[in-house]
Amino acid sequence: MDYIVLDLEWNQSNTGEEPEVSSLPFEIIEIGAIKLNDRGVMLGEFSELIRPTVYREMHYITSRLIHMQMQELERGKPFEEVGARFLEWCGEDSVFCTWGNSDLTELQRNLRFYDMAPLADGPLKYFDVQKLFSIAFEDGKSRRSLESAVDFLKLEKDIPFHRAFSDAYYTARVFDNILEKAPQVLNHVSYDVFHAPKDRKSEVKVQFDTYAKYISRAFADKNAAMKDREVSSSKCYLCHRNLHKKIRWFTPNGKNYYCLAWCDKHGYLKGKIRMRKTEDGKVFVVKTTKLISEEAAEELKIKKERAVEQHKRHRENEIRNRKKRNL
Repeated sequence: MDYIVLDLEWNQSNTGEEPEVSSLPFEIIEIGAIKLNDRGVMLGEFSELIRPTVYREMHYITSRLIHMQMQELERGKPFEEVGARFLEWCGEDSVFCTWGNSDLTELQRNLRFYDMAPLADGPLKYFDVQKLFSIAFEDGKSRRSLESAVDFLKLEKDIPFHRAFSDAYYTARVFDNILEKAPQVLNHVSYDVFHAPKDRKSEVKVQFDTYAKYISRAFADKNAAMKDREVSSSKCYLCHRNLHKKIRWFTPNGKNYYCLAWCDKHGYLKGKIRMRKTEDGKVFVVKTTKLISEEAAEELKIKKERAVEQHKRHRENEIRNRKKRNL
Protein backbone atom coordinates (compact mmCIF):
# COMPACT_ATOMS: atom_id res chain seq x y z
CA MET A 1 0.00 0.00 0.00
CA ASP A 2 1.23 3.49 -0.89
CA TYR A 3 0.43 6.82 0.76
CA ILE A 4 -0.68 9.77 -1.38
CA VAL A 5 0.13 12.94 0.58
CA LEU A 6 -2.14 15.52 -1.01
CA ASP A 7 -2.51 19.29 -0.87
CA LEU A 8 -4.82 21.52 -2.91
CA GLU A 9 -5.10 25.22 -3.61
CA TRP A 10 -8.47 26.60 -4.60
CA ASN A 11 -10.11 29.85 -5.58
CA GLN A 12 -13.54 31.20 -4.72
CA SER A 13 -15.98 33.91 -5.71
CA ASN A 14 -15.27 37.54 -4.92
CA THR A 15 -18.95 38.44 -5.14
CA GLY A 16 -20.96 35.29 -4.34
CA GLU A 17 -23.20 36.06 -7.33
CA GLU A 18 -22.13 33.26 -9.70
CA PRO A 19 -24.77 30.51 -10.12
CA GLU A 20 -22.15 27.85 -9.38
CA VAL A 21 -21.36 29.15 -5.87
CA SER A 22 -23.69 26.68 -4.13
CA SER A 23 -22.50 23.64 -6.09
CA LEU A 24 -18.82 24.61 -6.32
CA PRO A 25 -17.90 27.10 -3.58
CA PHE A 26 -14.19 26.33 -4.04
CA GLU A 27 -12.66 25.70 -7.47
CA ILE A 28 -9.40 23.75 -7.36
CA ILE A 29 -6.58 25.58 -9.16
CA GLU A 30 -3.56 23.48 -8.15
CA ILE A 31 -2.90 19.89 -7.11
CA GLY A 32 0.31 18.88 -5.37
CA ALA A 33 1.10 15.41 -4.03
CA ILE A 34 3.90 13.14 -2.85
CA LYS A 35 3.72 9.36 -3.09
CA LEU A 36 5.33 7.41 -0.24
CA ASN A 37 5.66 3.68 0.37
CA ASP A 38 4.88 2.13 3.77
CA ARG A 39 8.44 2.90 4.95
CA GLY A 40 8.11 6.60 4.14
CA VAL A 41 10.33 6.42 1.06
CA MET A 42 9.35 8.89 -1.67
CA LEU A 43 8.22 7.10 -4.84
CA GLY A 44 7.07 10.05 -6.93
CA GLU A 45 5.61 13.53 -7.03
CA PHE A 46 2.74 15.32 -8.77
CA SER A 47 2.34 19.06 -9.34
CA GLU A 48 0.01 20.70 -11.85
CA LEU A 49 -1.88 23.97 -12.26
CA ILE A 50 -5.54 23.95 -13.33
CA ARG A 51 -7.04 26.54 -15.63
CA PRO A 52 -10.22 27.84 -13.94
CA THR A 53 -13.56 27.83 -15.71
CA VAL A 54 -15.92 29.09 -12.96
CA TYR A 55 -14.14 31.85 -11.04
CA ARG A 56 -12.15 33.93 -13.50
CA GLU A 57 -10.96 36.46 -10.94
CA MET A 58 -8.55 35.56 -8.17
CA HIS A 59 -10.01 36.03 -4.71
CA TYR A 60 -7.90 38.63 -2.89
CA ILE A 61 -7.20 36.34 0.08
CA THR A 62 -6.18 33.46 -2.19
CA SER A 63 -3.87 35.70 -4.19
CA ARG A 64 -2.23 37.09 -1.05
CA LEU A 65 -1.81 33.66 0.53
CA ILE A 66 -0.36 31.69 -2.37
CA HIS A 67 1.22 34.57 -4.35
CA MET A 68 -0.39 33.53 -7.62
CA GLN A 69 -2.06 35.60 -10.31
CA MET A 70 -4.78 34.54 -12.73
CA GLN A 71 -2.38 34.94 -15.68
CA GLU A 72 -0.26 32.11 -14.28
CA LEU A 73 -3.28 29.82 -14.14
CA GLU A 74 -3.98 30.37 -17.84
CA ARG A 75 -1.02 28.05 -18.48
CA GLY A 76 -2.81 25.27 -16.61
CA LYS A 77 -4.90 22.43 -18.05
CA PRO A 78 -8.65 21.79 -17.53
CA PHE A 79 -9.65 20.11 -14.28
CA GLU A 80 -10.99 17.03 -16.07
CA GLU A 81 -7.59 16.44 -17.67
CA VAL A 82 -5.49 17.13 -14.57
CA GLY A 83 -7.85 15.27 -12.25
CA ALA A 84 -7.87 12.16 -14.42
CA ARG A 85 -4.07 12.22 -14.72
CA PHE A 86 -3.72 12.67 -10.96
CA LEU A 87 -6.00 9.76 -10.08
CA GLU A 88 -4.20 7.51 -12.56
CA TRP A 89 -0.89 8.54 -10.95
CA CYS A 90 -2.27 7.67 -7.49
CA GLY A 91 -2.92 4.07 -8.46
CA GLU A 92 -5.46 1.75 -6.89
CA ASP A 93 -3.69 0.43 -3.77
CA SER A 94 -3.16 3.74 -1.99
CA VAL A 95 -4.57 5.81 0.85
CA PHE A 96 -4.77 9.61 0.98
CA CYS A 97 -3.01 11.71 3.63
CA THR A 98 -3.83 15.42 4.09
CA TRP A 99 -3.06 18.23 6.51
CA GLY A 100 -6.48 18.84 8.03
CA ASN A 101 -9.87 17.57 6.94
CA SER A 102 -11.04 19.71 4.00
CA ASP A 103 -8.99 18.77 0.93
CA LEU A 104 -10.71 15.48 0.13
CA THR A 105 -14.17 17.01 0.50
CA GLU A 106 -13.31 19.73 -2.02
CA LEU A 107 -11.62 17.27 -4.37
CA GLN A 108 -14.76 15.13 -4.40
CA ARG A 109 -16.97 18.20 -4.84
CA ASN A 110 -14.92 19.24 -7.88
CA LEU A 111 -15.06 15.71 -9.29
CA ARG A 112 -18.84 15.71 -9.00
CA PHE A 113 -19.13 19.19 -10.56
CA TYR A 114 -17.30 17.95 -13.67
CA ASP A 115 -19.28 14.66 -13.77
CA MET A 116 -16.21 12.56 -13.00
CA ALA A 117 -16.22 9.27 -11.12
CA PRO A 118 -16.19 9.71 -7.30
CA LEU A 119 -13.27 8.58 -5.15
CA ALA A 120 -15.69 6.37 -3.23
CA ASP A 121 -19.44 5.71 -2.99
CA GLY A 122 -19.41 6.22 0.78
CA PRO A 123 -17.14 7.57 3.53
CA LEU A 124 -13.52 7.66 2.37
CA LYS A 125 -10.85 6.43 4.79
CA TYR A 126 -7.77 8.64 4.99
CA PHE A 127 -5.10 9.93 7.38
CA ASP A 128 -5.39 13.46 8.77
CA VAL A 129 -1.69 14.17 9.37
CA GLN A 130 -2.48 17.27 11.43
CA LYS A 131 -4.50 15.13 13.86
CA LEU A 132 -1.91 12.33 13.88
CA PHE A 133 0.84 14.84 14.66
CA SER A 134 -1.12 16.06 17.69
CA ILE A 135 -1.77 12.51 18.91
CA ALA A 136 1.86 11.48 18.37
CA PHE A 137 3.66 14.50 19.80
CA GLU A 138 1.17 16.63 21.78
CA ASP A 139 -2.15 16.32 23.59
CA GLY A 140 -4.25 14.89 20.74
CA LYS A 141 -6.60 17.89 20.84
CA SER A 142 -4.51 20.86 19.67
CA ARG A 143 -4.14 21.53 15.95
CA ARG A 144 -0.90 23.20 14.86
CA SER A 145 -0.28 24.87 11.52
CA LEU A 146 1.87 22.90 9.10
CA GLU A 147 4.79 25.30 9.43
CA SER A 148 4.58 25.12 13.22
CA ALA A 149 4.74 21.31 13.07
CA VAL A 150 7.77 21.50 10.78
CA ASP A 151 9.45 23.83 13.30
CA PHE A 152 8.53 21.51 16.18
CA LEU A 153 10.23 18.59 14.43
CA LYS A 154 13.21 20.81 13.48
CA LEU A 155 12.84 19.95 9.79
CA GLU A 156 14.70 22.02 7.23
CA LYS A 157 12.53 24.58 5.45
CA ASP A 158 14.08 24.50 1.99
CA ILE A 159 11.13 25.64 -0.16
CA PRO A 160 8.39 28.25 0.50
CA PHE A 161 5.07 27.30 2.10
CA HIS A 162 1.52 27.92 0.79
CA ARG A 163 1.63 26.27 -2.60
CA ALA A 164 0.09 22.86 -3.21
CA PHE A 165 3.29 20.96 -3.93
CA SER A 166 5.36 22.59 -1.17
CA ASP A 167 2.68 21.96 1.47
CA ALA A 168 2.31 18.35 0.28
CA TYR A 169 6.11 18.03 0.51
CA TYR A 170 6.22 19.29 4.11
CA THR A 171 3.18 17.21 5.08
CA ALA A 172 4.96 14.15 3.69
CA ARG A 173 8.05 14.91 5.79
CA VAL A 174 5.92 15.25 8.93
CA PHE A 175 4.12 12.01 8.06
CA ASP A 176 7.47 10.26 7.55
CA ASN A 177 8.45 11.32 11.10
CA ILE A 178 5.19 9.85 12.39
CA LEU A 179 5.85 6.58 10.56
CA GLU A 180 9.31 6.42 12.09
CA LYS A 181 8.66 7.61 15.65
CA ALA A 182 4.99 6.87 16.40
CA PRO A 183 3.55 4.37 13.89
CA GLN A 184 1.00 3.22 16.50
CA VAL A 185 -1.06 6.39 15.92
CA LEU A 186 -2.01 5.17 12.44
CA ASN A 187 -4.90 3.32 14.03
CA HIS A 188 -6.54 6.78 14.32
CA VAL A 189 -7.92 6.72 10.81
CA SER A 190 -10.24 9.51 9.62
CA TYR A 191 -13.22 9.43 7.25
CA ASP A 192 -14.20 12.03 4.69
CA VAL A 193 -18.00 11.99 4.60
CA PHE A 194 -18.75 13.90 1.40
CA HIS A 195 -20.67 10.74 0.48
CA ALA A 196 -22.71 9.17 3.29
CA PRO A 197 -23.00 5.36 3.56
CA LYS A 198 -25.47 4.23 0.90
CA ASP A 199 -27.27 1.68 3.09
CA ARG A 200 -27.28 0.07 6.53
CA LYS A 201 -24.77 -2.58 5.48
CA SER A 202 -22.17 0.03 4.51
CA GLU A 203 -22.49 2.15 7.67
CA VAL A 204 -19.19 2.80 9.46
CA LYS A 205 -18.56 1.46 12.97
CA VAL A 206 -15.02 1.86 14.26
CA GLN A 207 -13.44 1.72 17.72
CA PHE A 208 -10.43 3.78 18.76
CA ASP A 209 -8.40 3.81 21.96
CA THR A 210 -10.65 6.20 23.87
CA TYR A 211 -13.88 6.42 21.87
CA ALA A 212 -16.05 4.78 19.24
CA LYS A 213 -17.46 6.32 16.04
CA TYR A 214 -20.55 5.45 14.01
CA ILE A 215 -21.46 7.00 10.63
CA SER A 216 -25.03 6.29 9.55
CA ARG A 217 -26.74 6.02 6.20
CA ALA A 218 -28.87 8.96 5.05
CA PHE A 219 -32.35 9.66 6.45
CA ALA A 220 -35.14 11.90 5.20
CA ASP A 221 -34.73 14.32 8.13
CA LYS A 222 -33.48 14.66 11.71
CA ASN A 223 -36.61 13.14 13.24
CA ALA A 224 -36.31 10.03 11.09
CA ALA A 225 -32.66 9.71 12.05
CA MET A 226 -33.32 9.98 15.79
CA LYS A 227 -36.05 7.33 15.57
CA ASP A 228 -33.59 4.79 14.20
CA ARG A 229 -32.62 2.21 16.82
CA GLU A 230 -28.92 2.16 15.93
CA VAL A 231 -28.67 5.95 15.92
CA SER A 232 -30.40 6.41 19.26
CA SER A 233 -28.81 3.45 21.05
CA SER A 234 -26.13 3.78 23.72
CA LYS A 235 -23.56 0.99 23.86
CA CYS A 236 -20.38 0.59 25.83
CA TYR A 237 -17.61 0.32 23.25
CA LEU A 238 -15.50 -1.72 25.68
CA CYS A 239 -17.98 -4.45 26.69
CA HIS A 240 -20.51 -3.86 23.86
CA ARG A 241 -23.54 -3.95 26.13
CA ASN A 242 -26.64 -1.80 25.62
CA LEU A 243 -26.74 0.79 28.38
CA HIS A 244 -29.36 2.51 30.48
CA LYS A 245 -29.49 6.24 29.75
CA LYS A 246 -29.13 8.65 32.66
CA ILE A 247 -29.93 11.52 30.28
CA ARG A 248 -31.87 10.91 27.09
CA TRP A 249 -30.83 12.54 23.86
CA PHE A 250 -31.22 16.32 23.90
CA THR A 251 -30.03 19.16 21.70
CA PRO A 252 -29.09 22.72 22.68
CA ASN A 253 -28.98 23.95 19.08
CA GLY A 254 -30.72 21.49 16.71
CA LYS A 255 -27.39 20.35 15.24
CA ASN A 256 -25.63 18.46 18.01
CA TYR A 257 -27.36 15.95 20.30
CA TYR A 258 -26.02 14.57 23.60
CA CYS A 259 -26.87 11.78 25.99
CA LEU A 260 -25.40 10.26 29.15
CA ALA A 261 -25.38 6.53 29.83
CA TRP A 262 -24.07 4.32 32.62
CA CYS A 263 -22.08 1.10 32.31
CA ASP A 264 -21.80 -0.97 35.48
CA LYS A 265 -18.30 -2.09 34.50
CA HIS A 266 -16.81 1.09 33.03
CA GLY A 267 -18.77 4.08 34.32
CA TYR A 268 -20.27 7.08 32.54
CA LEU A 269 -20.36 7.27 28.76
CA LYS A 270 -21.16 10.40 26.81
CA GLY A 271 -22.85 10.14 23.44
CA LYS A 272 -22.63 12.93 20.89
CA ILE A 273 -24.47 13.07 17.58
CA ARG A 274 -23.63 15.55 14.85
CA MET A 275 -26.24 15.95 12.14
CA ARG A 276 -24.68 16.29 8.69
CA LYS A 277 -26.48 17.17 5.47
CA THR A 278 -26.05 15.25 2.25
CA GLU A 279 -25.81 17.04 -1.08
CA ASP A 280 -29.45 16.13 -1.87
CA GLY A 281 -30.87 17.60 1.34
CA LYS A 282 -31.09 14.47 3.47
CA VAL A 283 -29.27 14.00 6.78
CA PHE A 284 -26.90 11.45 8.22
CA VAL A 285 -25.40 11.03 11.65
CA VAL A 286 -21.85 11.00 12.96
CA LYS A 287 -22.06 9.60 16.49
CA THR A 288 -19.20 9.33 18.97
CA THR A 289 -19.27 7.58 22.33
CA LYS A 290 -16.58 7.94 24.97
CA LEU A 291 -15.99 7.33 28.66
CA ILE A 292 -16.10 10.47 30.81
CA SER A 293 -15.45 11.33 34.44
CA GLU A 294 -18.11 11.93 37.09
CA GLU A 295 -17.28 15.65 36.91
CA ALA A 296 -17.84 15.68 33.15
CA ALA A 297 -21.13 13.84 33.67
CA GLU A 298 -22.26 16.58 36.05
CA GLU A 299 -21.33 19.20 33.45
CA LEU A 300 -23.48 17.38 30.89
CA LYS A 301 -26.41 17.41 33.31
CA ILE A 302 -26.04 21.19 33.66
CA LYS A 303 -25.89 21.50 29.86
CA LYS A 304 -29.17 19.58 29.64
CA GLU A 305 -30.83 21.88 32.22
CA ARG A 306 -29.71 24.94 30.28
CA ALA A 307 -31.01 23.48 27.03
CA VAL A 308 -34.40 22.79 28.61
CA GLU A 309 -34.57 26.34 29.94
CA GLN A 310 -33.55 27.74 26.56
CA HIS A 311 -36.25 25.74 24.76
CA LYS A 312 -38.80 26.88 27.34
CA ARG A 313 -37.96 30.56 26.75
CA HIS A 314 -38.09 30.01 23.01
CA ARG A 315 -41.60 28.48 23.22
CA GLU A 316 -42.78 31.32 25.46
CA ASN A 317 -41.48 33.89 22.96
CA GLU A 318 -43.22 32.09 20.11
CA ILE A 319 -46.55 32.09 22.01
CA ARG A 320 -46.12 35.76 22.90
CA ASN A 321 -45.35 36.75 19.31
CA ARG A 322 -48.28 34.69 18.01
CA LYS A 323 -50.66 36.50 20.39
CA LYS A 324 -49.33 39.89 19.23
CA ARG A 325 -49.93 38.98 15.59
CA ASN A 326 -53.53 37.95 16.39
CA LEU A 327 -54.38 41.21 18.15
